[in-house]
Amino acid sequence: MIGATHRPGGTSRILVLGAYGLIGSGVARHLLDSGHSVTGLGRSKAFAQRVLPKIDWIIRDMADLRSPSDWRPIVDGCDAVINCAGALQDGPRDQLQAIHADAVSALAKTCATSGVRLVQISAAGVSPDASTAFFRTKAAGDAAIRATGGDFTILRPGLVIAPTAYGGTALLRMLAAFPLAQPIAWPDTPVRTVSLVDLSQAVAMAARGDLGSGETIDLVEDQPHHLETIVSGMRHWLGFPKARMKIAVPPALASLISRGADAVGRLGWRSPLRTTAIRVMQDGVDGDPARWEALTDRSLASFQETLAAMPARTEDRIGARMALAMPFAVAALFFFWAASGIVGFWRAEAASGVLTAGGWPPGLAKASVLFWSTIDVALAALVLVRRHAARACLAMAAVSLFYLVAATLFTPWLWTDPLGSLVKIVPTIMLALVTCAMLQER
Repeated sequence: MIGATHRPGGTSRILVLGAYGLIGSGVARHLLDSGHSVTGLGRSKAFAQRVLPKIDWIIRDMADLRSPSDWRPIVDGCDAVINCAGALQDGPRDQLQAIHADAVSALAKTCATSGVRLVQISAAGVSPDASTAFFRTKAAGDAAIRATGGDFTILRPGLVIAPTAYGGTALLRMLAAFPLAQPIAWPDTPVRTVSLVDLSQAVAMAARGDLGSGETIDLVEDQPHHLETIVSGMRHWLGFPKARMKIAVPPALASLISRGADAVGRLGWRSPLRTTAIRVMQDGVDGDPARWEALTDRSLASFQETLAAMPARTEDRIGARMALAMPFAVAALFFFWAASGIVGFWRAEAASGVLTAGGWPPGLAKASVLFWSTIDVALAALVLVRRHAARACLAMAAVSLFYLVAATLFTPWLWTDPLGSLVKIVPTIMLALVTCAMLQER
């Protein structure tokens, strides 16, 4: 464990799986504020320490915990386990079957035999025959929990609206951030939301046993909204001007975009435009609030009430714009550095001529051009791989600064080049640094 700091006077010992995620972090903070002793489980120590540094952490990957014996030492001593872990789509870092079904089945058996209450955060609309693997594997995990017969509650939230954004809500903010026009596909798709505050309170109630045992509860607002209403509401909440025109995105184009997002997903990019998000946008997010209202005698906050209680900040507007701009920034860096390297190979003689004019030996000049052209192409390739992208951006800035200093020393006349060959390096450095900042995940 890391960060061993328990809250004094905690009334229950609660393990939160996926505690640094969008839902998990909100739930963990609410439980801490309610006086519980909280331990988080996640696979990234860096994220864990950055998001919730004051709680205990168990650093494990749920995909590796597929038998009750794996879970027993983790669950031992807990009064309740809250499963907020999940992934949108299969990828290099995510295995839906392992995370949503296999690990959850093993966890449920362990909790049942240990007498530990299990609260499962599922999703509204999950079913074995759903159109996405996300919903199908979530449904398999829910079924495995029910089959154990232990003390459990399954909560199925609608679209979760929180102060931060990830997945579907990140996609909504990106759409809302488009300047002047508002692109949208399937504008009439029904969507029901739930605030992170309401969801966290429901989790705390379930952990205490206030919602009974063996319940499956949809957590959604009373009335659905059209997707177009959700996007326009998000645009208004962020403080962006009303769109001057609406651009209807044809389903074929939306499908093409999602396939492109899936392709870059193989390089580690978890784009909110991947197939799962697009299909959810097409199918909608719906549920039935009747069971929740019967158990609690109250309704959950509506979409409008949720936004009204959560004023947008300047950083929300900047974040939405930056999320929209980030793919274009990465693409621009790739194009610039790949083109620079390829042209260096193609015009090696001409490029080395600039150096020989400054007194360099021809052989050394050509070798230098070929070496740095190789570096340029390598950096272009690395910036396309998600786990290397931030470091590639920093390397691009460093290499650009080296070019600037070296050119000033050996070919100072290039500062007077009418095409600004050296002057243009300065904005290139800034683009690399800004893109590196954009690549911060949470």
